Amino acid sequence: MIRELWAPRAGAVALLADGQTHPMTAGENGWWSVDAPAPASAYGFLLDDDETPLPDPRSRRQPDGVHGLSRDVDPAGFAWTDGAWTGRQLAGGMIYELHLGTFTPDGTLDSAIDRLDHLVSLGVDFVELLPVNGFNGTHNWGYDGVAWFTVSETYGGPEAYQRFVDACHARGLAVIQDVVHNHLGPSGNYLPRFGPYLHEASANTWGSSVNLDSPEVRRFILDNVAMWMRDYHVDGLRLDAVHALIDTSPKHLLQEMAEETDALSAYLGRPLILIAESDLNDPKLITPREAGGYGLPAQWSDDFHHAVHVALTGEVTGYYADFAKLESLAKVLTKGFYHDGTFSSFRERDHGGPVDTENMPTWRLVVANQNHDQIGNRAIGDRLSASLDYGQLAIAAVLTLAGPFTPMLFMGEEWGASTPWQFFTSHPEPELGTATAEGRIREFEKMGWDPAVVPDPQAPSTFTNSKLDWSELQSGDHARLLAVYRALARLRAEHPEFTDPRFTQIDAEFDEDARWFVLHRGGASIVINFAASEQELPHSGRVLLATDAATALTPGGISLPAHSAVILAR
Repeated sequence: MIRELWAPRAGAVALLADGQTHPMTAGENGWWSVDAPAPASAYGFLLDDDETPLPDPRSRRQPDGVHGLSRDVDPAGFAWTDGAWTGRQLAGGMIYELHLGTFTPDGTLDSAIDRLDHLVSLGVDFVELLPVNGFNGTHNWGYDGVAWFTVSETYGGPEAYQRFVDACHARGLAVIQDVVHNHLGPSGNYLPRFGPYLHEASANTWGSSVNLDSPEVRRFILDNVAMWMRDYHVDGLRLDAVHALIDTSPKHLLQEMAEETDALSAYLGRPLILIAESDLNDPKLITPREAGGYGLPAQWSDDFHHAVHVALTGEVTGYYADFAKLESLAKVLTKGFYHDGTFSSFRERDHGGPVDTENMPTWRLVVANQNHDQIGNRAIGDRLSASLDYGQLAIAAVLTLAGPFTPMLFMGEEWGASTPWQFFTSHPEPELGTATAEGRIREFEKMGWDPAVVPDPQAPSTFTNSKLDWSELQSGDHARLLAVYRALARLRAEHPEFTDPRFTQIDAEFDEDARWFVLHRGGASIVINFAASEQELPHSGRVLLATDAATALTPGGISLPAHSAVILAR
């Protein structure tokens, strides 16, 4: 077997495989090769005079952690049973975002399989996993990954990942994998030893930028994108923080990703989806290539989250300040973005660009009232359920699932989980753990939080406290809220108004002082009472769903209890 390695920074390279050393031959453009026995049960690379072997940058398995030797994995060795799987289109779909380590008590891929039937009963179409690639430590959000081609052994490794995807497909669930290509974690990143994977002249929030000036680094990323969809049968990728990808080439990396993904989709005969996380509010990402865009199928819209959050909580600090009025919610629901070239007080500049509402389908925007970032990056990792009542949580559900965009739920929100979801790490290096904890405290101290209440990311309890409590589902308001989510999913399946992708079929009206809001979608109206007291509104029709049993039709319209919503067929 010819084994190849890109290591332009090395003057000599040898393959160490199963205890045997095999000198490699230099080729063009920094590539090295050797014909050596394969597969290897353990292998690594020796650079120059280094006596310690380094793991393969494209390693498929790291059973001894990110510092250990690599293992060969045959991606075709798994006995797939999903031959009849034809995939899912994103249009009309619902996404469920989960973190494997906290989704179940065991925190593994195999234990997550046991909860898939719950997602089916919820009407979920796509299961989105937070990053699973190799990181240093025992638990992590996943955004400190350094071995991009691996599946962490903490979750069960590559074969367990294949079992999970196969089990999802057997239940009609598509899989979206969250991937991070904009930075590498702080521990176990050996890529700079091999070549210029990082751009020394630029950095982002998490460290040095990835060097997209290098064709080999670009191919490294593009091959990683293809691996998930080809070898692991996943149906799409969520691309983390694409605004941190610094690319000045004539064709942006995101467009290359879209082009190669579309080509692979045509070959495999099933839809493949790329969803960008971006804070740029730039519709170019999701504009078709024939119209001058990158041609990505979808992107996140944080403006939706901010508008819903402020309407329910009244919190207007930081980036929430511009969303203080219901007008912002109306604009987001009818125009896609709130900041579409308008002034952002948080950024202190104009921000975003307008969505072409005449031609852009609404499903290209993925929205959530809660997600891992918006919860976990709060000082104490508190969910909406920590401060809102059942009625307000139900309103959030109605706006998300009956609104015009692709809804994404964060694990546990469907029953108003009482457990927090906090920022947790397990860096083995004491100095890195201390720096992470102290940096977290300083960050929130500037925002007025008492340092004493900020959980230590390194404390094991911060991780265990974030695990879902599945015993809550059938009790009290948890069960009531879960019933609302399931009813909303049925409405989406039974009434075409709720999956209609046309912006032109959407209208909104509201009263800022009385705190009521109405969203019209085709032949349906979503009527919301944000106020803390009952009020009667002049809207009528057949009730499709009411979040409060005390909702009543009256001669003048409809009476809504405090913190409630009703969906009417007009």
